[in-house]
Amino acid sequence: MKLSNLIKLISVLLLMLITTSPGISKEPYRVGTTVASFLEIGYGGSGCAMGDAAVSSVSDLSALYWNPARLSYVRQSEAQFMYQSWFADINTAFAAVGLVLPRIGTFALGYIQMDFGEMNVTTTALQEGTGEKYTANDFALSLSFGRKLAQWFAVGGSFKYISSSIWHTRASAIAVDLGMNVDTQFFSPTGQENDGLTIGMSISNYGTKMKYDGMDLMQPIDLYPYEAGNYQYTEGEFKTLGWELPLIFRIGMAVHPIATARQRLTLEVDALHPNNNSESINVGGQYEMSVPTFGTLFLRGGYKALFMVDSEYGLAFGAGFRKNFMNNLALQVDYAFRDIGILGATHAYSLSFLF
Repeated sequence: MKLSNLIKLISVLLLMLITTSPGISKEPYRVGTTVASFLEIGYGGSGCAMGDAAVSSVSDLSALYWNPARLSYVRQSEAQFMYQSWFADINTAFAAVGLVLPRIGTFALGYIQMDFGEMNVTTTALQEGTGEKYTANDFALSLSFGRKLAQWFAVGGSFKYISSSIWHTRASAIAVDLGMNVDTQFFSPTGQENDGLTIGMSISNYGTKMKYDGMDLMQPIDLYPYEAGNYQYTEGEFKTLGWELPLIFRIGMAVHPIATARQRLTLEVDALHPNNNSESINVGGQYEMSVPTFGTLFLRGGYKALFMVDSEYGLAFGAGFRKNFMNNLALQVDYAFRDIGILGATHAYSLSFLF
């Protein structure tokens, strides 16, 4: 099979997969009907600062979240750490390590966590609290791989284990992410494919349902409330239904109006099709400038969730720098600001070590 035909086949399969899923997005929109929503908020200082428009241009380890095919564009082995504050005193973190193997591809191990902090245990009788505390945590552990099958075509995938816990109640699921990326010479200021129009596509969180279970679901039940007898304290367990994961289909295009040895401008637009909300558009851009004897400076901006029904997302911007050292070592620091309307603003900080 020719490579061009293979690309068409993969594209058709991805589109069929998303459009035949039982949870396809359509009116009425299924807001609040999926679990593990921490998988939707975005991770990586560069992508978040660009309004989450990153599926076809991200080139660091956060690619394992946006589009695993873009892992093949990571130039050096890397370790990345990110901290992101969220609303209501919720905190999220992202950590990943990737190994670039020439002629093979890029392997990456990633970890995402959302910590809801400690909260008071309350009952109907003790609404101010019983004196106990409980916590809630979500995390996802992923193993990813990205490879270029040709100089202009890349594929990638991730296998993920997802866990959610609320005090003594837990649920888990497994899922996969799939991605592809195509470089073209269209609109290339240099005539090179890596400076032309780039098309990226990914499907995230295609997996099993999550079903909560645990000792907190054990409650005393009176089986016969209208009959005399010792039935009041019979132990029973509530059975929960399975919840779908937030399935997201992304397709994006990026162009590079400026592509010189010292400067590079990237503009991107992404279209998102989730199973739990309306479709939306993310737009963003990045200006990159090389500074001799120092490294690289980055300026980024974007807007998230254009045309989404009842969206609170909005403007995003950020900056960063990469400091080069001897022996091909480098340190990169990125910052991202995101506006989420009535919920306030979030700040994300990421640190990367390149080796």
